[in-house]
Amino acid sequence: METDRTSLRLVRAGAHADPDQHGPASTSFAPRFAQRLASQAQSPPDAQPARRHPIEQLNAVRLLSLDAHGRVLDWMNWQDATCLYVRGAVAWTLGDPCLQVHGGTSRMTGEQSLIELHPIVAARGHARAHALDPTPALTNAALFARDAYLCMYCGRDYHRPQLTRDHVLPVSKGGRDIWENVVAACFHCNSRKGNRTPQQAGMPLLAVPYRPSWVEHLILSNRNILADQMVFLKNQLPKNARLRA
Repeated sequence: METDRTSLRLVRAGAHADPDQHGPASTSFAPRFAQRLASQAQSPPDAQPARRHPIEQLNAVRLLSLDAHGRVLDWMNWQDATCLYVRGAVAWTLGDPCLQVHGGTSRMTGEQSLIELHPIVAARGHARAHALDPTPALTNAALFARDAYLCMYCGRDYHRPQLTRDHVLPVSKGGRDIWENVVAACFHCNSRKGNRTPQQAGMPLLAVPYRPSWVEHLILSNRNILADQMVFLKNQLPKNARLRA
């Protein structure tokens, strides 16, 4: 029988993805926009460098969840991953252990339980059909990450609070609130464009808006991707992905 005392230790951060190891994507998009994958290990412009408490650093680590066939599902925290290990629901793993979870001490043996978590974890069973290629939720955070925190009209870097969601074809003119019709825009450019299309306003777009694939979305949504995870995710990108390296 074990107590409910638990501790967590980072055994190997597993080197975060190194932006210097990935070249810019070969696309017709603006250079900074196409290099979002290469700069994934860096913080966005509005992030201020600060020392975090060790437990915060540990909680920031995300493990990549797959189904038994190796299809990418989502990021998961160490708590959810530990539950899979304890339930014997892990089918296979990839990469060297990156976290150690120390559990309680057995009253019978005096030994403390230990679970080593891997950066990529495939769970037993099969993913539901709708989970295999989900559409990323359109949020401002995801949109600004897709556009690399650039205004898609003036091309300047902005902090997140200084960016807005602009509808290329205004909603009042029948435009929809979907990935393919929205871009990041600074307040000045959004106000200048007003209730007009880019052509009417004489403000050409620097990049064509698009709906990122689920794998692209996962890359864009995590600033702490480990090297093993980045290699795996890059190999899962569709051939026409904007975030090729």
